[in-house]
Amino acid sequence: MDNMDRIFLEGMAFFARHGVHPAERESGQRFVVDVTLYVDVAAAGRTDDIARTIDYVDVYRRVEAVVCGRSFQLIEALAEAVAAAILAEFPVWQVGVRVKKPGAPLPGYFESVGVEILRTKSHLVK
Repeated sequence: MDNMDRIFLEGMAFFARHGVHPAERESGQRFVVDVTLYVDVAAAGRTDDIARTIDYVDVYRRVEAVVCGRSFQLIEALAEAVAAAILAEFPVWQVGVRVKKPGAPLPGYFESVGVEILRTKSHLVK
């Protein structure tokens, strides 16, 4: 793609029930999700028309539905599901997804653990 403009939503926090350990899925915890949508926004910039871009509210709601809709053992699987949903529903060429798990059951102090993926439309057909 020649134009690699980006729309991003950062720090979306959701309470959900993901984790390898049953206790994580039973009690739940907070997950923080960032998404970056790679899309040409030139037409929206020229016309000041929301119909020529992607509505952030729609993206937020779609991410929320995936994160809160079912339980995953791995945040890698959660990130893949978020990426697939965005690629299927929105006119983006590529999407970056970062999932952070600040309450992961690790010994010692840490800020968060997580995974970051980058997927394109071609990943949908595999």
